[in-house]
Amino acid sequence: MGPYGALNPHSIWVIVVLIMAISAAGYVAVRLLGARFGLPIAGLASGFISSTATIAAMGARAAKTKEATGAAVAGAVLSTIATIVQMALVLATTSMATLLSLAVPLICAGLAAAVYGTAFTVLALRQRTEAGVQSGRAFNLSTAFLFALTLSIILVACAALQDQFGEKGAILAAAIAGFADTHSAAISVASLVASGKVTAPDAILPILAGLSTNTISKILLAAANGGRSFALRVIPGLIMVAFAAWAGAFYGLAAG
Repeated sequence: MGPYGALNPHSIWVIVVLIMAISAAGYVAVRLLGARFGLPIAGLASGFISSTATIAAMGARAAKTKEATGAAVAGAVLSTIATIVQMALVLATTSMATLLSLAVPLICAGLAAAVYGTAFTVLALRQRTEAGVQSGRAFNLSTAFLFALTLSIILVACAALQDQFGEKGAILAAAIAGFADTHSAAISVASLVASGKVTAPDAILPILAGLSTNTISKILLAAANGGRSFALRVIPGLIMVAFAAWAGAFYGLAAG
């Protein structure tokens, strides 16, 4: 329904419920495990709520407590694993064909985040740092509805640009949306695939463009909140994850 037939209320609501469920699970994990296992586990769990916000929070903690920098870096990078897992879940809900097309890039990105984050986790385990417990609500209903509104706007914008400019328009829309949230960009493109407006292979570039611009947002937040020491440790990991995703995509295209 709606302009360009871009809106499916049922699909949008399913995604909103899924986001709230993942947020609640991440919140519970932080409450139960954060204080015991430290910042790395807290970062991984909080990443399901928002990896971007987690990186900003970890940066603030590192700036405040220098000896916790290693653990904060681990938590920041590990939160990107949650980004990849969450993207896989929402793509599976929206368009399984899109998920299959992005399987190799997502696996490569997840492995890169896991390796880099694990290295700093090992270093963090050698230090004694106090990890704060997540406070606040498990999820915010108004935030979920705002996400639905944002997603709807992006869906229409992607469909309009795709109708006007073809594949280049979808890439542009996803890249712009990615600065704010990579999942909404991915869902928008996957919805175009599900409706037959875009093929699954053509969804790879727009979704990775959104992932890349979201990485830029994370880099800026890491530098602004964590200071030089934190940023110099986190930024290479973020770049590695984005590079791994693109490398996986090019490998898939070459193999295909």
